[in-house]
Amino acid sequence: MIRTSLKRAAARTIVILAVTLATVLSAMEMIGNQQFGWWRGEPVLQNQPPATGFVAARWHFGTNGNIRHMGWAHNYPYSDQNLNNFLTRATGIDVQRASYRIVELGSDEVFDYPFAYVSEPGEMQLTDQEVVNLREFVLRGGFILVDDFDGSWQFEQLRAQIRRAFPRKDLVPLSVDEQIFHINFDLTNFDRMAANVPGGEITYYGLHDDKDRLVLVAGHNNDLANFWEWYDQPSMPLEPAADAFRLGTNVVLYSLTH
Repeated sequence: MIRTSLKRAAARTIVILAVTLATVLSAMEMIGNQQFGWWRGEPVLQNQPPATGFVAARWHFGTNGNIRHMGWAHNYPYSDQNLNNFLTRATGIDVQRASYRIVELGSDEVFDYPFAYVSEPGEMQLTDQEVVNLREFVLRGGFILVDDFDGSWQFEQLRAQIRRAFPRKDLVPLSVDEQIFHINFDLTNFDRMAANVPGGEITYYGLHDDKDRLVLVAGHNNDLANFWEWYDQPSMPLEPAADAFRLGTNVVLYSLTH
């Protein structure tokens, strides 16, 4: 009798453990689908932003497939949300956590949001309409932050696409002394971020319009969105993440005031 009872108890324990393990694995899979759905080929969900003074547009653009056609969505939506949270605390901008939206570069909606974020420009292969809209967006006073690319081939791909829209313009390196890096927070260098991203030295490039206004900044060998998304994880050092938030805040404020 005792042995029979022990066997029954052991069997019940095994069943409970199996059910618990299945539940945990199912929950982990759901979390993974929510956080990393883009690399599983799952759809990236659109966001309906509140009617705030600032809404960031994350551009969806034509791609060459070098990053599975999903580089534009890297770190979405958590990096977008976390940067907006920081902007709420650190500035007087009218912005909320959900003040972001995916915008098709080839659509007329692109002109509704004067601040645009571009991820993984090494995968950019713009359609003719996207080239037209890119040029018109800048001419109307829009501002673009380009992020998350390293190596010479990604830089040259971005450069080639920019030249399609602005044949007589080129990306020029920006000194850390430029006003955009000091408008709210003083950044004296990018060294702390550089130590935590691949590609070597971080260099920011700018595009200027015919009136010499800075209309685009591109951080080569940097990945601000990684810092923004993972700043609260044990694997992410806090100091470089803080610099990434400061830099993002400076760029947003500059775009709204220049």
